[in-house]
Amino acid sequence: MLSKSSSIAVHQPLLHFLLLLLSNFSWATSSSNSSTPQNFIQCVTINSQLSVPVVTTLFTPNTSSYISVLTSTLSNLRFLEPSFSKPQFIFTPLHDSHVQAAVLCSRKLGFHIRIRSGGHDYEGVSFASHFQTPFILIDLINLRLVDVNIEQNSAWVQAGATIGELYYRISQKSKVHGFPAGICPSVGIGGHITGGAYGSLMRKYGLAADNVLDARIVDVNGQILDREKMGEDLFWAIRGGGGGSFGIILWWKIRLVPVPETVTHFKIGKTLEQGALKLVSRWQQVMDKLDEDLFMNVRFTVINSSCNSSVNQRTLRIDYNALFLGDCNRVLQVVEKSFPELGLERKDCMEMSWAESAFYLFSYGKPVESLLEVKTSPRIYFKAKTDFVTVPIPEEALEEMWTRLLKEENEPMIWTPFGGMMSKISETEIPYPHRKGILFMIQYLSTWEDEEDSERHVDWIRELYEYMTPYVTNSPRLAYVNYRDLDLGINEKNTNLLTLTSSDHWGIKYYKKDNFKRLVQVKSQVDPDNFFRHEQSIPPLNY
Repeated sequence: MLSKSSSIAVHQPLLHFLLLLLSNFSWATSSSNSSTPQNFIQCVTINSQLSVPVVTTLFTPNTSSYISVLTSTLSNLRFLEPSFSKPQFIFTPLHDSHVQAAVLCSRKLGFHIRIRSGGHDYEGVSFASHFQTPFILIDLINLRLVDVNIEQNSAWVQAGATIGELYYRISQKSKVHGFPAGICPSVGIGGHITGGAYGSLMRKYGLAADNVLDARIVDVNGQILDREKMGEDLFWAIRGGGGGSFGIILWWKIRLVPVPETVTHFKIGKTLEQGALKLVSRWQQVMDKLDEDLFMNVRFTVINSSCNSSVNQRTLRIDYNALFLGDCNRVLQVVEKSFPELGLERKDCMEMSWAESAFYLFSYGKPVESLLEVKTSPRIYFKAKTDFVTVPIPEEALEEMWTRLLKEENEPMIWTPFGGMMSKISETEIPYPHRKGILFMIQYLSTWEDEEDSERHVDWIRELYEYMTPYVTNSPRLAYVNYRDLDLGINEKNTNLLTLTSSDHWGIKYYKKDNFKRLVQVKSQVDPDNFFRHEQSIPPLNY
């Protein structure tokens, strides 16, 4: 998600916010007399099958470890700001029955809940509230088992496990099996798949959600449903329809896919002065048509360029960061045939296992064991937006885009290629609709280290997004739900869904009209009272 240079822990802003949180708990104490942490503990204990003391899994603002638990997997410091409501308390279940009981008890005691299974929530809706209403956080961080079955080409994965943990467990059983999820090892698998989940195998095997065989979810009645019990409509909805709308995912059963024992990574960078404009124009024309074994994204980074001994100027470096499912000899042939302008040479290639490649695509290399590492502190402030492109962006528009990118810092843009299997799967197969005809996805990123700079950086990304309007999809202007963007709109209570037919509605931008309509119908069937909700959850009819 973020480059290595932008993932450094920001100690001063973090300390500042921790002090604010510790000195102001007014957001955490407003509840009715019957809705207290003690009542919740008692209720969960009575309704759980497991005899582990539930009190050890609950953290209130008066608990010394509350702040560390709250911030344990956060990646965006923006949502520690006092303007966002924080949980009255945090519950970290140890067993599936704890989650069942948490749902039953939250309904009984009148708690609004948020569910977190990773922390890479771009707009913080899984652990903070823009509505300023009391809520509790159910954090699945303790539910992280991975059971790999090579004979059946499948694995059961608990929702709190990270992508890195899944990749590592697969690699311990086989060197020729993989899974088409993301390229950031610390992302939680539970929420990741609910949005579709793309990665370096997408052109070969589609999305993570395309490769889900079964699931276990706690519904609004506290029941655990598998695919057979939930039915195909709900099973369809949870594979790409976004998290926090239909229930709490406990497990995913995923299909493992074949990968070669040796894959090849390469990274080639060009600055503006080295002809980056012509090369990125050519990439747009060929990338979706290249061999589906080749994934090559484009990452734009602002750097300082020494023009002479006394003057430093800013320029853009454009990196072509690639994974090829095969050895160096074969990728050299593929690139020479279809994209010779890139100038790929044997010295650029690094051969490795598929599991090792996860780190190289994230811009650095580490031992496979490092996939088990989970970040433990917030990193930086950031804001992101997304677009999808169906027609190559003309060079004159790219030149103006360069000038806008140079006003920002770090890595302000990433282009992700489509084509291959992504063009072969119907846009209605799962709720994620961005398929045939998409050349690439744009992720805009603005990152900063000081709270006082927030307005300037958010204004910059909104202005860039506005400038790009003529060059991206329209009616609707599409977006990717896993890079959630509240600028697109938020739910309002008592909204009548029968009127939500405009392409301006956030749901249609994420899912397109027909998929969104079907998601609303499923929601209306399984959670008509909208118990599972947040700022951009799927609303039921007439809510």
